[in-house]
Amino acid sequence: MTTPTTDTRTFDISAIPADGVGLEVVDAGRTVLDTLARESKGEFSFSWRELDWGSDYYARHGRMMPEDGPDQVSDSDAIYFGAVGWPTVPDHISLWGLRLRLCQGFDQWANVRPVTFLPGVESPLRKADTTPLDWVVVRENSEGEYAGFGGRNFNGRPGQGEVATQSAVFTEVGCERIIRFAFDLARTRPRRKLSSVTKSNAQQYGMVLWDEVFERVTADYPDVETESVLVDAMSAKFILHPEDLDVVVASNLNADILSDLGSALAGSLGLAASANLNPERRFPSMFEPVHGSAPNIAGKGLCNPIGALGSAALMLDHLGLPDAAKSLQRGIEETCRRGVLTPDVGGSATTQDVTNAVIDSLN
Repeated sequence: MTTPTTDTRTFDISAIPADGVGLEVVDAGRTVLDTLARESKGEFSFSWRELDWGSDYYARHGRMMPEDGPDQVSDSDAIYFGAVGWPTVPDHISLWGLRLRLCQGFDQWANVRPVTFLPGVESPLRKADTTPLDWVVVRENSEGEYAGFGGRNFNGRPGQGEVATQSAVFTEVGCERIIRFAFDLARTRPRRKLSSVTKSNAQQYGMVLWDEVFERVTADYPDVETESVLVDAMSAKFILHPEDLDVVVASNLNADILSDLGSALAGSLGLAASANLNPERRFPSMFEPVHGSAPNIAGKGLCNPIGALGSAALMLDHLGLPDAAKSLQRGIEETCRRGVLTPDVGGSATTQDVTNAVIDSLN
């Protein structure tokens, strides 16, 4: 075991396993991250603060997290999140009461979701057998369809029928910052292509504003190839022409759906990593797998930790530890190449088996 030196960088990480398989994958991620720290020869270490927020907390207190919850984690270097949701709590309460409260409260406006085709994992796409596929979905994470703007009326008027309105909110500032973020990301990749996705033919206000901002910002990035695609056409392109994808930027709802489609095409939502970023670093960013809490397999030791481990790699990169991030990603790839796979991707390995295999690859 390496003894930390006086120059060791210690990162304060708030761990929020939350619900279901979130507890298992966060535990796996912490184990792997601590192993990386021990192997770093004193370069870095982690100071963990685990919080019991989630649906069990709701059952005890009537809320998903304490009123001052954001204040409790605001000084963290990062937040490592599991999954939220349980059958005993309505989904809109669990989501808005915990994950979205942190994402929106900390202005984590850029949600990055890589679509990674791992060796040894079978994809439903035939092209994946012969064509290198690798793209990133950049999701606007602070407004759009998830702004929470709307309400319900007439529920107290017999015979009138209740009316619910849910309005998407698009601001020029919000559109421009996520589009520029996506352009900057595209510049770091060999392909240098950015696809903007809207539904502006039917949503003639907010998404036309998005299209206009995209067209204006494009002039500042002449070295990046661009295209604007309607979301229905892009969903077809994910399946029919995935080799043409590089960086895809879209609104909150559209990118949420497209990124899940991409992960399913890569083999399983259990593989999907994500980063909720506050790029200005005024607040902590949050890193989480996107597979959900999976109540049907929670506690059975069968959940796939790869999404959480990939999210940990994104966190390492965000913390300024790119070599450790690459080492972890290589460990994930080697584990999959060796066929150590959980049932969701056709294997018989347990969560612990995969965690151990990744650690062995690191060593």
